Amino acid sequence: MSLQNFRTHSLAIEFYKDCKKHRELPAYARDQLCRAALSIPLNLAEGSTKRSFKDKIRYYEIAFASLREAQSLIEAEDLNDLKVKAHHLGGALYKLVNQPPPP
Repeated sequence: MSLQNFRTHSLAIEFYKDCKKHRELPAYARDQLCRAALSIPLNLAEGSTKRSFKDKIRYYEIAFASLREAQSLIEAEDLNDLKVKAHHLGGALYKLVNQPPPP
């Protein structure tokens, strides 16, 4: 799968870029938010290279867990502009994680 045609990866990159814009956060919170947000596209990219379905899903689950981490920070810091984007990305990740195995 080409990353250019991987919609969820594109959404994850956009989400990461939006997270980086929040310079008003305390350094520790911004660092944690950015690391969690960056983990999402990195795990999607790595997972997309795996040959076995089980391995792909494992990396997609890690990406989904990183999103949940970012969402916790978004809630704690009241970053309302990121809530909708995180929710949209979460829907795309949920579909990846819960896709049926190939026949």
